[in-house]
Amino acid sequence: MSSSRDVLKALVAFDTTSRESNLQLIEFVRDYLASCDVPCELIYNQQRSKANLFATIGPTDKPGIVLSGHTDVVPVDGQPWTVPPFELTERDGKVYGRGTADMKGYIACVLALVPSLVSTSLRLPVHIALSYDEEVGCLGVRSLLAELEQRPVKPMLCIIGEPTELKPVLGHKGKLAIRCDIHGHACHSAYAPLGVNAIEYAAELIGELGRIGDRLKAPEHHDVRFDPPFSTVQTGMIGGGKALNIVPADCRFDFEIRALPSHDPNDVARDLKTYAEQHVLPRMRAVSDRSEIRFSELSAYPGLATDAHSEAAELIAAFCGSRAFGTVAFGTEGGLFDAAGIPTVVCGPGSMDQGHKPDEFVSLDQLNACDAMLQRMLLSISE
Repeated sequence: MSSSRDVLKALVAFDTTSRESNLQLIEFVRDYLASCDVPCELIYNQQRSKANLFATIGPTDKPGIVLSGHTDVVPVDGQPWTVPPFELTERDGKVYGRGTADMKGYIACVLALVPSLVSTSLRLPVHIALSYDEEVGCLGVRSLLAELEQRPVKPMLCIIGEPTELKPVLGHKGKLAIRCDIHGHACHSAYAPLGVNAIEYAAELIGELGRIGDRLKAPEHHDVRFDPPFSTVQTGMIGGGKALNIVPADCRFDFEIRALPSHDPNDVARDLKTYAEQHVLPRMRAVSDRSEIRFSELSAYPGLATDAHSEAAELIAAFCGSRAFGTVAFGTEGGLFDAAGIPTVVCGPGSMDQGHKPDEFVSLDQLNACDAMLQRMLLSISE
């Protein structure tokens, strides 16, 4: 497997949809690294059904560069693919398959670099970090970072290889996803005033979320580096009710906040909880004292805002040949690396315009350009 394309072919063949185990892919990478005399650590989840991988090439007593990617992919269920999603298909200078853009293409380029890393005398180490369950809330990388925080020497830079068309990205929004459960009181719809209609009260709370979101659009909250330039709030799922002639006792809705790095998304959650406690729950309990409104966090990760004048920014600019720093709308594990004290940038082959879609692809030109970027990194840290 001398080329990134060959490595990518092997990686795409593993169905690492987040609901599945990633161990076959992780074990494949472990064996590949072992064949290059590179040891690695596996950090398992509690069930030992998934694992992160961490490997170091070069000196261990100096700060180095982390090349990081997630191994899980989103489902292909119900998507109209014209090629086998878990088999690499090449056509017109592009390679198709689930994860080619998001983000096995980058991982393939990193792994293809390993023989060169091993055969070169490095003055700084290169770390390879592969995680699980990024697509469902950046879950797996947290245990990997907990391990790294115990070590005396922290890396000087982390490059998250999410697809940015190899444009250096220094910022993205954070995310907080919350579930709201409303429990009211059921009765026959002919006697509706005697019940507590959970759906109607859920609708009132969703309306308040909309008003909170409108306030966040005010110009004083804008950061023009982002699109849209403000934090956003949206309700994505709702369910409740048993039959039309029964006042519904239960309703549930899920909402999310995509927050600018400077904005704490918990502020939105606190505002909605305060509104629920002061304006909604008292009216519900006036009819039934067993009424409840409960909030529970589903997932969360912080935003990223790396200083454009930082050493991390200067390094990635040198590697990719551009100081045209940007931001992205989607989230990454970068905020978690940054919060752990590891300066982070996002830069990888392909475009998120293809991610999560049927017939996902990355161009061979992008893979070649990523190989070249990593070679420039290698030259910069060679003795």
